Amino acid sequence: MVGLIMFVVALAMLLMGFPVAFTFGGVAVFFGLFAEGPGLFDMMPHRIWSIMNNTILMAIPLFIFMGIILQKSKLAERLLESMGFLFGEIRGGIAISTVLVGSLLAASTGVVGASVVAMGVISLPVMLKYNYDKRLSTGSICAAGTLGQIIPPSIVLIILGDVFQQPVGDLFRAAFWPGFSLVLVYVLYILAVTFFNKDLAPAIKVSEFAGSKQKQIKKALFSIIPPLTLIVLVLGSILMGVATPTESSSVGGVGAILLAILYKQLSFTMIKESALETVKITSMVFAILIGATAFSMVFTFTGGDYLVEDFMMELPGEKWGFILLSMFAIMVLGFFIDFVEISYIIVPILAPIADSLGINPIWYAILVAMNLQTSFLTPPFGFSLFYLKGVAPPSVTTMDIYRGVIPFIFLQVGILAVLVIYPEFFGFSQ
Repeated sequence: MVGLIMFVVALAMLLMGFPVAFTFGGVAVFFGLFAEGPGLFDMMPHRIWSIMNNTILMAIPLFIFMGIILQKSKLAERLLESMGFLFGEIRGGIAISTVLVGSLLAASTGVVGASVVAMGVISLPVMLKYNYDKRLSTGSICAAGTLGQIIPPSIVLIILGDVFQQPVGDLFRAAFWPGFSLVLVYVLYILAVTFFNKDLAPAIKVSEFAGSKQKQIKKALFSIIPPLTLIVLVLGSILMGVATPTESSSVGGVGAILLAILYKQLSFTMIKESALETVKITSMVFAILIGATAFSMVFTFTGGDYLVEDFMMELPGEKWGFILLSMFAIMVLGFFIDFVEISYIIVPILAPIADSLGINPIWYAILVAMNLQTSFLTPPFGFSLFYLKGVAPPSVTTMDIYRGVIPFIFLQVGILAVLVIYPEFFGFSQ
Protein backbone atom coordinates (compact mmCIF):
# COMPACT_ATOMS: atom_id res chain seq x y z
CA MET A 1 0.00 0.00 0.00
CA VAL A 2 3.05 2.30 0.22
CA GLY A 3 2.79 3.11 -3.50
CA LEU A 4 -0.88 4.08 -3.27
CA ILE A 5 -0.29 6.24 -0.17
CA MET A 6 2.57 7.87 -2.04
CA PHE A 7 0.28 8.64 -5.00
CA VAL A 8 -2.41 10.17 -2.74
CA VAL A 9 0.19 12.32 -0.92
CA ALA A 10 1.60 13.61 -4.22
CA LEU A 11 -1.88 14.45 -5.53
CA ALA A 12 -2.78 16.25 -2.29
CA MET A 13 0.42 18.32 -2.43
CA LEU A 14 -0.29 19.29 -6.04
CA LEU A 15 -3.78 20.47 -5.09
CA MET A 16 -2.22 22.54 -2.30
CA GLY A 17 -0.12 24.36 -4.90
CA PHE A 18 3.35 22.86 -4.45
CA PRO A 19 5.60 22.95 -7.58
CA VAL A 20 4.99 19.86 -9.71
CA ALA A 21 8.55 18.70 -10.39
CA PHE A 22 9.69 19.14 -6.79
CA THR A 23 6.53 17.49 -5.47
CA PHE A 24 7.09 14.32 -7.51
CA GLY A 25 10.82 14.28 -6.81
CA GLY A 26 10.45 15.07 -3.09
CA VAL A 27 7.69 12.51 -2.49
CA ALA A 28 9.74 9.90 -4.37
CA VAL A 29 12.83 10.56 -2.22
CA PHE A 30 10.87 10.46 1.05
CA PHE A 31 8.99 7.23 0.31
CA GLY A 32 11.99 5.66 -1.44
CA LEU A 33 14.18 6.18 1.63
CA PHE A 34 11.35 4.87 3.83
CA ALA A 35 10.78 1.74 1.70
CA GLU A 36 14.34 0.75 0.76
CA GLY A 37 16.95 3.31 1.68
CA PRO A 38 19.49 5.28 -0.42
CA GLY A 39 20.40 2.20 -2.50
CA LEU A 40 17.10 2.46 -4.37
CA PHE A 41 18.34 5.59 -6.15
CA ASP A 42 21.62 4.10 -7.43
CA MET A 43 20.13 3.76 -10.93
CA MET A 44 18.61 7.23 -11.02
CA PRO A 45 21.61 8.84 -12.84
CA HIS A 46 21.25 6.23 -15.60
CA ARG A 47 17.55 7.05 -15.96
CA ILE A 48 18.32 10.77 -16.26
CA TRP A 49 21.07 10.01 -18.79
CA SER A 50 18.61 8.01 -20.92
CA ILE A 51 16.24 11.01 -20.91
CA MET A 52 19.08 13.27 -22.04
CA ASN A 53 19.88 10.89 -24.92
CA ASN A 54 16.29 10.51 -26.09
CA THR A 55 16.16 11.92 -29.63
CA ILE A 56 12.33 11.96 -29.64
CA LEU A 57 12.28 14.53 -26.83
CA MET A 58 14.62 16.81 -28.79
CA ALA A 59 11.58 17.79 -30.88
CA ILE A 60 9.94 19.46 -27.86
CA PRO A 61 12.23 22.54 -27.56
CA LEU A 62 12.42 22.92 -31.34
CA PHE A 63 8.64 22.96 -31.80
CA ILE A 64 8.28 25.30 -28.82
CA PHE A 65 10.85 27.65 -30.39
CA MET A 66 8.96 27.53 -33.71
CA GLY A 67 5.70 28.39 -31.95
CA ILE A 68 7.14 31.31 -29.99
CA ILE A 69 8.80 32.81 -33.10
CA LEU A 70 5.48 32.61 -34.99
CA GLN A 71 3.66 34.12 -32.03
CA LYS A 72 6.08 37.06 -31.93
CA SER A 73 5.74 37.43 -35.72
CA LYS A 74 2.09 38.40 -35.09
CA LEU A 75 0.88 35.43 -37.11
CA ALA A 76 -2.35 35.21 -35.10
CA GLU A 77 -3.20 38.86 -35.74
CA ARG A 78 -2.72 38.47 -39.49
CA LEU A 79 -4.71 35.25 -39.70
CA LEU A 80 -7.59 36.56 -37.59
CA GLU A 81 -7.89 39.75 -39.61
CA SER A 82 -7.83 37.82 -42.90
CA MET A 83 -10.28 35.14 -41.78
CA GLY A 84 -12.55 37.80 -40.32
CA PHE A 85 -12.72 39.45 -43.74
CA LEU A 86 -13.40 36.14 -45.52
CA PHE A 87 -16.13 34.92 -43.13
CA GLY A 88 -17.41 38.15 -41.57
CA GLU A 89 -20.59 38.33 -43.66
CA ILE A 90 -21.76 34.96 -42.30
CA ARG A 91 -23.63 34.96 -38.97
CA GLY A 92 -21.06 33.80 -36.43
CA GLY A 93 -18.33 34.48 -38.98
CA ILE A 94 -15.83 35.90 -36.49
CA ALA A 95 -16.35 32.89 -34.18
CA ILE A 96 -15.86 30.54 -37.18
CA SER A 97 -12.74 32.50 -38.12
CA THR A 98 -11.46 32.06 -34.57
CA VAL A 99 -11.88 28.28 -34.78
CA LEU A 100 -10.17 28.08 -38.19
CA VAL A 101 -7.31 30.31 -37.04
CA GLY A 102 -7.04 28.16 -33.90
CA SER A 103 -6.59 25.07 -36.08
CA LEU A 104 -3.91 26.82 -38.19
CA LEU A 105 -2.11 28.04 -35.07
CA ALA A 106 -2.33 24.51 -33.64
CA ALA A 107 -0.74 23.06 -36.78
CA SER A 108 2.01 25.70 -36.83
CA THR A 109 2.72 26.55 -33.19
CA GLY A 110 1.13 23.92 -30.94
CA VAL A 111 1.37 26.31 -27.95
CA VAL A 112 -2.06 26.41 -26.27
CA GLY A 113 -1.46 29.34 -23.93
CA ALA A 114 -0.08 31.58 -26.69
CA SER A 115 -3.01 30.76 -29.01
CA VAL A 116 -5.69 31.48 -26.39
CA VAL A 117 -4.05 34.73 -25.27
CA ALA A 118 -3.48 35.96 -28.83
CA MET A 119 -7.07 35.25 -29.90
CA GLY A 120 -8.42 36.63 -26.63
CA VAL A 121 -6.58 39.91 -27.16
CA ILE A 122 -7.49 40.27 -30.84
CA SER A 123 -10.72 38.40 -31.51
CA LEU A 124 -12.71 38.87 -28.29
CA PRO A 125 -12.91 42.71 -28.42
CA VAL A 126 -14.03 42.50 -32.07
CA MET A 127 -16.78 40.00 -31.27
CA LEU A 128 -17.98 42.06 -28.31
CA LYS A 129 -17.92 45.23 -30.47
CA TYR A 130 -20.31 43.61 -32.96
CA ASN A 131 -22.64 42.37 -30.20
CA TYR A 132 -21.64 38.72 -30.20
CA ASP A 133 -22.90 36.70 -27.25
CA LYS A 134 -20.23 36.63 -24.53
CA ARG A 135 -20.58 32.89 -23.93
CA LEU A 136 -20.31 31.97 -27.61
CA SER A 137 -17.32 34.32 -28.00
CA THR A 138 -15.36 33.03 -25.00
CA GLY A 139 -16.26 29.38 -25.64
CA SER A 140 -15.09 29.48 -29.26
CA ILE A 141 -11.79 31.13 -28.28
CA CYS A 142 -11.02 28.62 -25.51
CA ALA A 143 -12.02 25.62 -27.65
CA ALA A 144 -10.03 26.83 -30.66
CA GLY A 145 -6.98 27.50 -28.50
CA THR A 146 -6.88 23.95 -27.15
CA LEU A 147 -6.74 22.38 -30.63
CA GLY A 148 -2.95 22.50 -30.27
CA GLN A 149 -3.27 19.54 -27.90
CA ILE A 150 -4.46 17.13 -30.60
CA ILE A 151 -3.53 18.65 -33.98
CA PRO A 152 0.12 17.88 -34.89
CA PRO A 153 2.78 18.99 -34.13
CA SER A 154 1.43 18.55 -30.61
CA ILE A 155 3.77 18.47 -27.61
CA VAL A 156 1.30 16.06 -25.95
CA LEU A 157 1.66 13.58 -28.82
CA ILE A 158 5.47 13.77 -28.64
CA ILE A 159 5.34 13.04 -24.89
CA LEU A 160 2.84 10.19 -25.38
CA GLY A 161 5.00 8.76 -28.15
CA ASP A 162 7.84 8.54 -25.65
CA VAL A 163 5.61 7.06 -22.90
CA PHE A 164 3.96 4.46 -25.16
CA GLN A 165 7.21 3.79 -27.03
CA GLN A 166 5.44 4.38 -30.35
CA PRO A 167 6.70 6.33 -33.39
CA VAL A 168 5.66 9.97 -33.05
CA GLY A 169 5.02 10.12 -36.80
CA ASP A 170 2.39 7.37 -36.43
CA LEU A 171 0.70 9.34 -33.64
CA PHE A 172 0.71 12.49 -35.79
CA ARG A 173 -0.94 10.58 -38.65
CA ALA A 174 -3.48 9.00 -36.30
CA ALA A 175 -4.40 12.37 -34.73
CA PHE A 176 -5.19 14.07 -38.03
CA TRP A 177 -8.80 12.92 -38.48
CA PRO A 178 -9.86 13.29 -34.83
CA GLY A 179 -8.41 16.82 -34.84
CA PHE A 180 -10.10 17.68 -38.13
CA SER A 181 -13.39 16.28 -36.77
CA LEU A 182 -13.21 18.62 -33.78
CA VAL A 183 -12.71 21.65 -36.03
CA LEU A 184 -15.66 20.52 -38.18
CA VAL A 185 -18.08 20.01 -35.27
CA TYR A 186 -17.08 23.35 -33.73
CA VAL A 187 -17.87 25.17 -36.98
CA LEU A 188 -21.14 23.25 -37.47
CA TYR A 189 -22.17 24.03 -33.89
CA ILE A 190 -21.54 27.77 -34.37
CA LEU A 191 -23.47 27.75 -37.66
CA ALA A 192 -26.37 25.87 -36.04
CA VAL A 193 -26.76 28.03 -32.93
CA THR A 194 -26.48 31.28 -34.91
CA PHE A 195 -29.00 29.99 -37.46
CA PHE A 196 -31.63 29.34 -34.78
CA ASN A 197 -30.75 32.42 -32.71
CA LYS A 198 -29.79 35.28 -35.02
CA ASP A 199 -28.97 37.63 -32.14
CA LEU A 200 -26.08 35.49 -30.86
CA ALA A 201 -23.65 36.54 -33.58
CA PRO A 202 -24.80 39.06 -36.22
CA ALA A 203 -23.15 39.23 -39.62
CA ILE A 204 -20.64 42.01 -40.38
CA LYS A 205 -20.62 43.89 -43.68
CA VAL A 206 -17.41 43.74 -45.69
CA SER A 207 -17.42 47.55 -45.77
CA GLU A 208 -16.54 47.45 -42.06
CA PHE A 209 -13.03 46.29 -43.02
CA ALA A 210 -10.42 48.82 -44.09
CA GLY A 211 -9.41 48.97 -47.75
CA SER A 212 -10.91 47.72 -51.01
CA LYS A 213 -12.14 44.16 -51.44
CA GLN A 214 -9.35 43.30 -53.90
CA LYS A 215 -6.70 44.68 -51.54
CA GLN A 216 -8.16 42.72 -48.63
CA ILE A 217 -8.12 39.47 -50.65
CA LYS A 218 -4.44 39.97 -51.53
CA LYS A 219 -3.68 40.73 -47.88
CA ALA A 220 -5.57 37.61 -46.76
CA LEU A 221 -3.66 35.39 -49.20
CA PHE A 222 -0.34 36.90 -48.06
CA SER A 223 -1.29 36.13 -44.45
CA ILE A 224 -2.59 32.59 -45.03
CA ILE A 225 -0.37 31.00 -47.72
CA PRO A 226 3.08 31.31 -46.00
CA PRO A 227 2.04 29.61 -42.72
CA LEU A 228 0.14 26.96 -44.72
CA THR A 229 3.35 26.30 -46.67
CA LEU A 230 5.26 25.91 -43.40
CA ILE A 231 2.61 23.49 -42.09
CA VAL A 232 2.83 21.41 -45.27
CA LEU A 233 6.64 21.32 -45.08
CA VAL A 234 6.75 20.34 -41.39
CA LEU A 235 3.83 17.93 -41.19
CA GLY A 236 4.12 16.70 -44.77
CA SER A 237 7.73 15.64 -44.24
CA ILE A 238 6.66 13.63 -41.17
CA LEU A 239 3.50 12.08 -42.62
CA MET A 240 5.26 11.10 -45.88
CA GLY A 241 8.15 9.55 -44.00
CA VAL A 242 10.72 11.94 -45.45
CA ALA A 243 11.87 13.18 -42.02
CA THR A 244 11.53 12.22 -38.38
CA PRO A 245 9.62 14.58 -36.04
CA THR A 246 12.94 15.74 -34.58
CA GLU A 247 14.32 16.58 -38.03
CA SER A 248 11.11 18.29 -39.17
CA SER A 249 11.01 20.35 -35.96
CA SER A 250 14.35 21.88 -36.93
CA VAL A 251 12.88 22.65 -40.37
CA GLY A 252 9.96 24.29 -38.55
CA GLY A 253 12.31 26.47 -36.50
CA VAL A 254 14.15 27.70 -39.61
CA GLY A 255 10.83 28.15 -41.44
CA ALA A 256 9.45 30.24 -38.58
CA ILE A 257 12.49 32.53 -38.77
CA LEU A 258 12.02 32.87 -42.56
CA LEU A 259 8.35 33.78 -42.00
CA ALA A 260 9.43 36.42 -39.46
CA ILE A 261 11.76 37.86 -42.13
CA LEU A 262 8.94 37.78 -44.70
CA TYR A 263 6.60 39.65 -42.33
CA LYS A 264 9.43 42.09 -41.42
CA GLN A 265 9.27 41.18 -37.74
CA LEU A 266 12.69 39.55 -37.24
CA SER A 267 15.20 41.15 -34.88
CA PHE A 268 18.02 40.02 -32.63
CA THR A 269 15.92 40.92 -29.56
CA MET A 270 13.08 38.75 -30.82
CA ILE A 271 15.39 35.74 -31.35
CA LYS A 272 16.93 36.23 -27.89
CA GLU A 273 13.53 36.51 -26.15
CA SER A 274 12.19 33.46 -28.05
CA ALA A 275 15.26 31.41 -27.10
CA LEU A 276 14.93 32.37 -23.42
CA GLU A 277 11.20 31.52 -23.35
CA THR A 278 11.96 28.20 -25.06
CA VAL A 279 14.55 27.35 -22.41
CA LYS A 280 12.11 28.22 -19.60
CA ILE A 281 9.25 26.11 -20.98
CA THR A 282 11.52 23.21 -21.92
CA SER A 283 13.19 23.27 -18.51
CA MET A 284 9.77 23.05 -16.86
CA VAL A 285 8.80 20.03 -18.98
CA PHE A 286 12.08 18.18 -18.37
CA ALA A 287 12.14 19.01 -14.65
CA ILE A 288 8.68 17.42 -14.39
CA LEU A 289 9.94 14.45 -16.43
CA ILE A 290 12.89 13.85 -14.09
CA GLY A 291 10.67 14.17 -11.00
CA ALA A 292 8.11 11.85 -12.59
CA THR A 293 10.84 9.33 -13.44
CA ALA A 294 11.90 9.18 -9.80
CA PHE A 295 8.26 8.91 -8.72
CA SER A 296 7.43 6.08 -11.13
CA MET A 297 10.61 4.20 -10.11
CA VAL A 298 9.66 4.24 -6.42
CA PHE A 299 5.98 3.58 -7.22
CA THR A 300 6.96 0.50 -9.24
CA PHE A 301 9.43 -0.74 -6.61
CA THR A 302 6.80 -0.56 -3.86
CA GLY A 303 4.38 -2.64 -5.96
CA GLY A 304 1.86 0.11 -6.59
CA ASP A 305 1.72 -0.72 -10.30
CA TYR A 306 0.72 -4.34 -9.54
CA LEU A 307 -2.11 -3.21 -7.28
CA VAL A 308 -3.45 -0.89 -9.99
CA GLU A 309 -3.05 -3.59 -12.65
CA ASP A 310 -4.85 -6.22 -10.54
CA PHE A 311 -7.70 -3.79 -9.89
CA MET A 312 -8.01 -2.83 -13.56
CA MET A 313 -7.84 -6.43 -14.79
CA GLU A 314 -10.67 -7.47 -12.46
CA LEU A 315 -13.06 -4.79 -13.72
CA PRO A 316 -16.30 -6.03 -15.33
CA GLY A 317 -16.17 -5.85 -19.09
CA GLU A 318 -12.39 -6.39 -19.14
CA LYS A 319 -11.07 -4.19 -21.98
CA TRP A 320 -14.11 -1.91 -22.11
CA GLY A 321 -14.24 -1.59 -18.35
CA PHE A 322 -10.59 -0.57 -18.33
CA ILE A 323 -11.06 1.97 -21.15
CA LEU A 324 -14.09 3.61 -19.56
CA LEU A 325 -12.55 3.81 -16.07
CA SER A 326 -9.17 5.05 -17.33
CA MET A 327 -10.81 7.72 -19.51
CA PHE A 328 -12.97 8.82 -16.58
CA ALA A 329 -9.96 8.94 -14.23
CA ILE A 330 -7.90 11.01 -16.70
CA MET A 331 -10.80 13.41 -17.24
CA VAL A 332 -11.34 13.90 -13.49
CA LEU A 333 -7.61 14.40 -12.86
CA GLY A 334 -7.57 16.87 -15.74
CA PHE A 335 -9.85 19.12 -13.68
CA PHE A 336 -7.00 19.63 -11.22
CA ILE A 337 -3.56 18.85 -12.69
CA ASP A 338 -1.72 19.57 -15.94
CA PHE A 339 -1.39 17.30 -18.98
CA VAL A 340 2.39 16.91 -18.46
CA GLU A 341 1.93 15.41 -14.99
CA ILE A 342 -0.86 13.10 -16.19
CA SER A 343 1.27 12.00 -19.16
CA TYR A 344 4.30 11.15 -17.05
CA ILE A 345 2.62 9.77 -13.91
CA ILE A 346 -0.78 8.28 -14.78
CA VAL A 347 -0.24 7.11 -18.36
CA PRO A 348 2.90 4.99 -17.64
CA ILE A 349 0.77 3.03 -15.13
CA LEU A 350 -2.06 2.53 -17.63
CA ALA A 351 0.00 1.80 -20.77
CA PRO A 352 1.25 -1.71 -19.70
CA ILE A 353 -2.30 -2.69 -18.66
CA ALA A 354 -3.64 -1.58 -22.04
CA ASP A 355 -0.91 -3.63 -23.71
CA SER A 356 -1.73 -6.74 -21.65
CA LEU A 357 -5.40 -6.39 -22.66
CA GLY A 358 -4.41 -6.32 -26.32
CA ILE A 359 -5.51 -2.71 -26.91
CA ASN A 360 -4.06 -0.92 -29.95
CA PRO A 361 -1.46 1.44 -28.37
CA ILE A 362 -1.81 4.11 -31.09
CA TRP A 363 -5.60 4.20 -30.66
CA TYR A 364 -5.34 4.31 -26.87
CA ALA A 365 -2.71 7.09 -27.04
CA ILE A 366 -5.04 9.21 -29.20
CA LEU A 367 -7.89 8.57 -26.72
CA VAL A 368 -5.63 9.86 -23.93
CA ALA A 369 -4.59 12.91 -26.01
CA MET A 370 -8.23 13.79 -26.77
CA ASN A 371 -9.06 13.41 -23.10
CA LEU A 372 -6.14 15.60 -22.05
CA GLN A 373 -7.33 18.27 -24.47
CA THR A 374 -10.67 18.34 -22.67
CA SER A 375 -8.84 18.98 -19.39
CA PHE A 376 -7.79 22.40 -20.73
CA LEU A 377 -11.45 23.43 -20.88
CA THR A 378 -13.01 21.84 -17.81
CA PRO A 379 -13.89 24.21 -14.92
CA PRO A 380 -12.78 25.10 -12.34
CA PHE A 381 -9.07 24.77 -13.19
CA GLY A 382 -8.96 24.51 -16.99
CA PHE A 383 -5.84 26.40 -18.07
CA SER A 384 -7.47 27.91 -21.18
CA LEU A 385 -10.12 29.50 -18.98
CA PHE A 386 -7.47 31.25 -16.90
CA TYR A 387 -5.48 32.31 -19.98
CA LEU A 388 -8.57 33.96 -21.47
CA LYS A 389 -9.73 35.56 -18.21
CA GLY A 390 -6.31 37.17 -17.86
CA VAL A 391 -6.74 39.15 -21.10
CA ALA A 392 -10.54 39.53 -21.23
CA PRO A 393 -12.16 42.95 -20.57
CA PRO A 394 -13.85 43.47 -17.16
CA SER A 395 -17.29 43.05 -18.71
CA VAL A 396 -16.52 39.35 -19.33
CA THR A 397 -16.88 37.46 -16.05
CA THR A 398 -15.44 34.10 -15.09
CA MET A 399 -18.95 32.61 -15.16
CA ASP A 400 -19.38 33.83 -18.76
CA ILE A 401 -16.27 31.84 -19.69
CA TYR A 402 -17.35 28.77 -17.69
CA ARG A 403 -20.78 28.74 -19.34
CA GLY A 404 -19.28 29.43 -22.75
CA VAL A 405 -17.03 26.37 -22.78
CA ILE A 406 -19.68 23.86 -21.62
CA PRO A 407 -21.15 23.19 -25.12
CA PHE A 408 -17.64 22.73 -26.52
CA ILE A 409 -16.76 20.30 -23.72
CA PHE A 410 -19.80 18.22 -24.69
CA LEU A 411 -18.71 18.34 -28.34
CA GLN A 412 -15.24 17.10 -27.38
CA VAL A 413 -16.65 14.32 -25.21
CA GLY A 414 -18.96 13.38 -28.10
CA ILE A 415 -16.05 13.02 -30.54
CA LEU A 416 -14.14 11.07 -27.87
CA ALA A 417 -17.15 8.73 -27.46
CA VAL A 418 -17.33 8.17 -31.23
CA LEU A 419 -13.58 7.44 -31.25
CA VAL A 420 -14.08 4.86 -28.47
CA ILE A 421 -17.17 3.15 -29.93
CA TYR A 422 -16.39 3.41 -33.66
CA PRO A 423 -12.57 3.54 -33.96
CA GLU A 424 -12.78 2.25 -37.53
CA PHE A 425 -14.51 5.52 -38.48
CA PHE A 426 -11.14 7.23 -37.86
CA GLY A 427 -9.11 4.44 -39.43
CA PHE A 428 -8.18 2.58 -36.22
CA SER A 429 -8.36 -1.06 -35.24
CA GLN A 430 -8.90 -1.85 -31.58
